[in-house]
Amino acid sequence: MISHPVIWAFRSSVRCWRQRAVLKAALKASDISGCRWYSSPIRVGVTGMEEILARVVAPLPTYETRDKSPPPPESNSLDFMHFYKSLDKEDRLSFLTKLSQDFGVDHKSVSELAVKLLDTQLRDLATILQVEDRLRYNLTPRYKQLLNHISRVEGGVKFLVDLRADVLEIISSKASESPHIKDLNGTLKSLLSEWFSVGLLRLERITWQSPCEILQKISQYEAVHPVRNWTDLKRRVGPYRRCYAFTHAAMPGEPLVVLHVALTEDISDNIQSIVREFATLHSEEDVNKINAAIFYSISSTQAGLQGVELGNYLIKRVVRELQSEFPHMAQFSSLSPIPGFSSWLQGLLSQYRKEGRGSDLLSEQEWREVEQATDSPSGTLAVDALRKLIGTSEWLRSERLSRVLEPVLMRLCAWYLYGEKRRGYALNPVANFHLQNGATMWRLNWHADTSPRGVANSCGIMVNYRYFLSETSKNSALYLQSKVVVASEQVLGLVSQFQKNSKL
Repeated sequence: MISHPVIWAFRSSVRCWRQRAVLKAALKASDISGCRWYSSPIRVGVTGMEEILARVVAPLPTYETRDKSPPPPESNSLDFMHFYKSLDKEDRLSFLTKLSQDFGVDHKSVSELAVKLLDTQLRDLATILQVEDRLRYNLTPRYKQLLNHISRVEGGVKFLVDLRADVLEIISSKASESPHIKDLNGTLKSLLSEWFSVGLLRLERITWQSPCEILQKISQYEAVHPVRNWTDLKRRVGPYRRCYAFTHAAMPGEPLVVLHVALTEDISDNIQSIVREFATLHSEEDVNKINAAIFYSISSTQAGLQGVELGNYLIKRVVRELQSEFPHMAQFSSLSPIPGFSSWLQGLLSQYRKEGRGSDLLSEQEWREVEQATDSPSGTLAVDALRKLIGTSEWLRSERLSRVLEPVLMRLCAWYLYGEKRRGYALNPVANFHLQNGATMWRLNWHADTSPRGVANSCGIMVNYRYFLSETSKNSALYLQSKVVVASEQVLGLVSQFQKNSKL
């Protein structure tokens, strides 16, 4: 029998489809207020870009009139938004390049003021501070005013978040090496960091009674453990589960970052017991069975907010909420995936094979067991057999292979998390996130995620990052300032085994 909420959600979706179809037909048949409505991106020439930019990007007021200049008409912001949305991907790159290059900082004025500042160093402090303030003002890109005004119109903040997502894609894909594009990204990030500061965010608990649109977005945005159906979603916001999101007044109905929590007796060591357990779907929570909070999924929903700190604040706010609801709760831990471990391991095995050092990774006894379990001859071919083996999930079905590979993969994974670095910090992005927050790398779990995705990404291994609340500030400072990873005896023991076997 289908539950009433599901029937209601289905009917709501049908109504939305009908309304959307009617609106689409109406827009095709009419020209609203003389504005052109684009159903698909169009190609625009350079002249069109120059005209729109010259019209909507106002000159930077002089220093003396900076607080007296009237704001530009709201139509400028709306015209810019409509024009940008009408462009295809290639023209957006040209448009953003022209915006950032031709409407950025007035370098000539900045140079003149910099020389003047040097000349005033022997003057009184008031004169020096005034010249510094002038210089600071002239370092403002001309387009920053436009971005500020766009943020004040309806839908403007969401537009700018999406605009920065486009800029980040341009930078990551190397579609442009322009330093002006990178400067535009820095300006956008700075503005968004101000607008999305933690004091302006609202913590919202998502339940089965939340609006259907929010539940749908929670399902769509789940990036760690995909939601399979409505029953699965109902389980994740039901008894012994909590789901929280940060929202912002400027983007109503849009969860910005979402955290899923399991309330358990002990710290969980496998994800299947959390996302595939439906026994308590309709049960009442027993407070006596709730001793731990497990953060098993955190997803940022807006690509344009990359680098804007939201997730760490969300975890801290949720901890306070849970402590208020369950004063006796003392165990807070993540159950985290390890994306990138399998691909890193394949690269490591290839490197050792190329250097003729394959025997260094495993002990002689372990290599013999791998050879026997895979019917491989000794030497280089055994390395190839191991690479092929971990590239599939076949070994999971063999108790013997699983037993042989467990100590090998566990210590390799421990080293990947603890020892592999980028600029001195953890190479693994999930590890870096939790370590920055002050968590302890607490426990590696074998056969923790046996889903195809879990096996492909991390050979089925997951890790707990435990939050000891009295130590998180100290741990965070150690990591950020001295690049020290705080880890448990289990993790350090596995790291020591890896170093001993690999001659590090």
